[in-house]
Amino acid sequence: MENELPGYSERRPPGYTAKSDAAAAAGTDHTEHKYSLETKGRHWLFIFVRSRSPAATSSPYFVQADTVAGRVELDLDKAESVKGVSVQIRGSTTAVGQEEQMFLELDQNLWPGPQDKSGKLEKGKHSWPFSFKLPKTVSPADPSAKGMSIEAPPSFSERASPAYIDYKIVATVKRGAFKPNQTLTQSFAYLPLIRPDPPSKLRQMAYKEGGDILGPDGDPNGWKVLAPVQFKGKLFDAIEVEVECTLALATPLAYTAGSPMPLFLTLKSSNEQALDTLSDTKAIKLFLVRSIALGSDSMEERADRRSNTVFPSGAGQAYFWPSAEGAREPGKRILRGELEVKKSAKPSFLFPRFSIRYTMQLLPFSATGFVSLGTESGKPLLSEPVKIATQHIPGIVPKSYAPPGYEKPEESDYNSAVGYLENGNQRFYNHGAGFA
Repeated sequence: MENELPGYSERRPPGYTAKSDAAAAAGTDHTEHKYSLETKGRHWLFIFVRSRSPAATSSPYFVQADTVAGRVELDLDKAESVKGVSVQIRGSTTAVGQEEQMFLELDQNLWPGPQDKSGKLEKGKHSWPFSFKLPKTVSPADPSAKGMSIEAPPSFSERASPAYIDYKIVATVKRGAFKPNQTLTQSFAYLPLIRPDPPSKLRQMAYKEGGDILGPDGDPNGWKVLAPVQFKGKLFDAIEVEVECTLALATPLAYTAGSPMPLFLTLKSSNEQALDTLSDTKAIKLFLVRSIALGSDSMEERADRRSNTVFPSGAGQAYFWPSAEGAREPGKRILRGELEVKKSAKPSFLFPRFSIRYTMQLLPFSATGFVSLGTESGKPLLSEPVKIATQHIPGIVPKSYAPPGYEKPEESDYNSAVGYLENGNQRFYNHGAGFA
C-alpha cells in the first residue's frame, strides 16, 4: 500500500535511551492527573496517572513505547462488599452509526477481593499502583484484519468527524452478583513516533549550516519534479493563452508536523502578461488535503476513489515568492514556496475501517482577469500523495526560507476553492479543524 512513497525509519524520539521507559514508569518529569467518581456528593473512587501533558488540567498524553503508570484509590466511609478492583487500558475505533471496535485491551487485577470471612473491604483509604507498557503494534478485532499486527493508530477526535479513535483508562470496582460494577473512565491522547527518511545531503548541509537550499536544478536528488501540466485560459476576456506548470516537492515525500514543506513552481507561457498574472501568490491554489477513508477497503491503496467513504478536508495552503533562479526569464517564472504543516496535524496511518492519507493538490489558478478554459470545476490540475510524520530526524530541523518581512497571504478555504459537492453524497468538511 502506497509503496511508491518513502518508508518510515526509526521511530524512537530524539535522545531516546533505554532509561526513558524507566523514567516514564517512575513518573520522572511527568505531570500527575487526578480523576474521581462521585456518589451521593462524595468522591470515593480515584485514578491518578502521570503523563507528558504540560498541565494537570489537560488530558493525559502519551507517545509510542511510553509507560502508563499511576494508581487506583478507594476512599470508603464504611466497610463495603467489594469483590475485586482492576484497571484496564482500552483502545477502540468508532464510526458514526456503528458499534465500537476494540483493538487494544490490557488488564491488571489490582486486588483479588477480601481474604477473610467478612467478604468486605475495610473503611478508609486503599491504594494500588499500576503500570502498562503501551505496545507499538496492536491486533484489530475487525474480520478484515484477522491475524494482522498493525502499528497502533493515533487518537482522533474532531467535531463532526465521521469516526473516532479513543484510548482510555478504566478502573473497575466489582460488586458481586446482585450489584452492578462501578467504573471510572478517562480518555487519553496517544501519538505514534514516526520519523521521515533523511533529505538529500545538500539539504541536510543547508539545514545544519544555515545555508540556502538549492532547487531541482542544483540538487536533483532533493526533489521530486512532477510531470508538467498544461492548461488554457482567457486573459481579460480577450486573449486565449496556454500555460505549462511544473511543481517540485522536496523529497522524501514525508514531512514532520510543525515544519515547512519546501516547494518550487515553474510557469511557462509565450504570453508575459499571463505569466505575471498567474505568478501572483494569491492566484496559486496549492493545498495539503487530508482524506479520511472509512469502511472495509480503507487500507487499500486506491480507497480514495470511492467518494462515498472518503472525506477530504483542507489541511493547509502553500504560499510562494519569486525565486532568484530565473524569476523573470522571458517566457518563464520560477517561484519558491512553502507549506507549513500544522503542529496539530495527525500523522498518516492505515488502519482497518479508518485511515488517514494526505495529498498535495494543485487546483485551477484563480486571478482577476483570468478565466480557466477546459478544466473541470473543482478538479485538481495535479495530485501527489505525501505522508505526515511526527518526529524530526535528530540534528535536522527544517526551517522557513521565506524572505525577511514576507507577509504570507491569507489562506483560502479549500472547500470554497473546490467549489462543489457531489449530489447525494454527504461529506464532513473540517477545514483547519484541530485534533485531540
